[in-house]
Amino acid sequence: MHNHDAVDARELAARARTAGKAVSCGNLRAASYGGASTAAAVPNTLPPTPDAQPASPDDDDDGAAKRPARWKRVATALGRAARAPFDGAGALYRVGQDNLHFTLPVLNGAFGDQLAARADRRAIAFSLRRYGADITVADLHLTPAPGGRPRKTVVFLHGLMGDEIIWQTGNGPDDLRFGPRLQQDLNVSCLYVRYNSGLHVSENGRHLHELLAELVATYPEAVGELALVGHSMGGLIIRSAGYYGLIENDETTKPKAGPEPTASGPAQQAAAPDHPANEKPASDAQQPTPKSENTTWLARLHDVFLLGVPNDGSFLEQNSHFTSLVLRKINLWPTRAISGLLDQRSNGIKDLRHALLVDEDWQSEHADDLFPPRTVVPPLPGVRYHVLVGSLLKSANSALHDYFGDGLVGAGSAAGRIFQDRAAPPELLIRTQVYPQLHHGTLLSNPEVYQYLRDQLKP
Repeated sequence: MHNHDAVDARELAARARTAGKAVSCGNLRAASYGGASTAAAVPNTLPPTPDAQPASPDDDDDGAAKRPARWKRVATALGRAARAPFDGAGALYRVGQDNLHFTLPVLNGAFGDQLAARADRRAIAFSLRRYGADITVADLHLTPAPGGRPRKTVVFLHGLMGDEIIWQTGNGPDDLRFGPRLQQDLNVSCLYVRYNSGLHVSENGRHLHELLAELVATYPEAVGELALVGHSMGGLIIRSAGYYGLIENDETTKPKAGPEPTASGPAQQAAAPDHPANEKPASDAQQPTPKSENTTWLARLHDVFLLGVPNDGSFLEQNSHFTSLVLRKINLWPTRAISGLLDQRSNGIKDLRHALLVDEDWQSEHADDLFPPRTVVPPLPGVRYHVLVGSLLKSANSALHDYFGDGLVGAGSAAGRIFQDRAAPPELLIRTQVYPQLHHGTLLSNPEVYQYLRDQLKP
């Protein structure tokens, strides 16, 4: 009997635990005496715990509800994984569509000189752009600012393998860049140039000079102060245009030699043709009239912004040229073949090696030497130059900063020896700004760079 009573007590304790009751070993007393068995539960004086709550039929319902929720999460994750390839393809398609406009500029940057030589329709013409198409100067229909005042005009030039879009939008139509923002903030007139970046820098420099001369001559009342903004190769083209603009001004304003003196005897006077009093001699009539200072674009040029411009050449092109030269010197058919392929790069890219800005430099028989002759093109007098330099590094005081700079243009080259010359004439107006932790492309969208442009261009 005592053993039977003990078994009953253990069964009661097991049932109490199954029901979720917190019963300690000291609270359960199994009593058996004289064949009688009782189970006495001693009251627990401690506060009940969450585990000690009595079981409820709803607990099973909650567990059943959680199981479908877990299956739903699993199904959602599997669906997301299945859609990932399609979402990725869609993202790539959108990126491709956003950058489709670079296809033709990239082709021209690489082989544009060859396309132009054979009059290929894919060769880009030097032109102003509006609404994604070329536009002539006459079709711009520029108007003065309110009150009849000439409007400040800002002309943007892209770099190698670029186009005008880089100044307008970035990631989507809502990402406005420098041009539209300046137009909204300062009410200036912004014009955008697209050109064949595979041609020589000096060829595009001449085209820019001609375009600006036509712009000022066509809209003398609408075009006020001029500001030119160039990124990378675009800055070199601006400098080249200034060089050719100065040459033309010197030629047109140079005084002509007067007619040779003649004898004043009666015979000579009789032989000389008669000229009416109100008519100049032919020699005088054929002399060109010097251009008025206010009608030239150089006279209206006020600011030049050079963003990441390789003023002393590009280390990438220098290394490419050196590699091609070494392979050619080895003079084996594989090395000659590789060298020949490297030499197929465009004339515009080759000019970046030492920033050749003048025709005579690339026409020289020594143009392919390691250290070819190079014409010095100084800053224009009376023009404010803003040299903006990007750097991948935090610190601007290292050899890595000077050589690699923003990743494509070394900081030393972007700063330019000619702009840092301590012996330069004091009337030159040059300001250099260094922007750390910026690569070559982000110079076109950085808020600090935009703020600098805005502050310098505002009235």
